[in-house]
Amino acid sequence: MKEHKEPSTMSIWDNVKPKKRAPACTEVSLGPDGLELKLAWDDGHRASLSGRRLRQYCPCAECVEEWSGKRTYDPETIPAGTKVLELAQVGNYAVSFTFSDAHRTGIYNWEYLRELSQGGPVA
Repeated sequence: MKEHKEPSTMSIWDNVKPKKRAPACTEVSLGPDGLELKLAWDDGHRASLSGRRLRQYCPCAECVEEWSGKRTYDPETIPAGTKVLELAQVGNYAVSFTFSDAHRTGIYNWEYLRELSQGGPVA
């Protein structure tokens, strides 16, 4: 007599691996002149970003074409003295800025700020 084996059941979740948690920002402060943003992360990393770099690589739909991901302007046209005039928290995951050129539609999540602070690839 042949032994009957139950078919093994496999769930799609058996092969799905969770995404590694990105470091979260624990401190955000703006320099008194608005030219520099200082950041501290929960893994001990510290960084600073200029107002110009933040404005050059704004991730908003006005600055980046939705379908192609290409910038709608040349980042080098952003003036060296670009300042951050205001800083606002967006939930627990991001911040937004008002720049000295009145631009204010970008939402910068922690992962994107980390990438910018490490000089990583940007759109």
